[in-house]
Amino acid sequence: MHTSEQAPFGAGVARRGNEPPAAVSVHGWRYHHIGIPTGVPRPGEYYLERFKMYVSGFETSPCGIEWMRFESDSPVHPLIKSVPHIAFEVDDLKAALQGKQILTEPNSPSKGVLVAMILDSGAPVELLQFRREVDS
Repeated sequence: MHTSEQAPFGAGVARRGNEPPAAVSVHGWRYHHIGIPTGVPRPGEYYLERFKMYVSGFETSPCGIEWMRFESDSPVHPLIKSVPHIAFEVDDLKAALQGKQILTEPNSPSKGVLVAMILDSGAPVELLQFRREVDS
């Protein structure tokens, strides 16, 4: 884990209960999903060999709930395997990572997707950047 340069993410920023978090109101991040670790096999899960984990629920959950079940030797960061994470779509992953504590360096788990995991208030946060195909 390392921290890129600049001030800590959201340090000292207070908000009222009716205000969205700075990730949304200031940075323009868009909610994508919540990932919840589980030790119980779930219907419809599929295996991600690279990460030695099973995922399920994302495609069918109206709220974007993704269940994650890890093999004991999964290379995924221990915090991600034990604490739920929220995921946001960003327009520029490199810019979004500035000033953040990085848990997982940027990587491409599938074609057209770039992701990284950061730490915020002790919890993992996933940032995703999608390459949008332009119709000719």
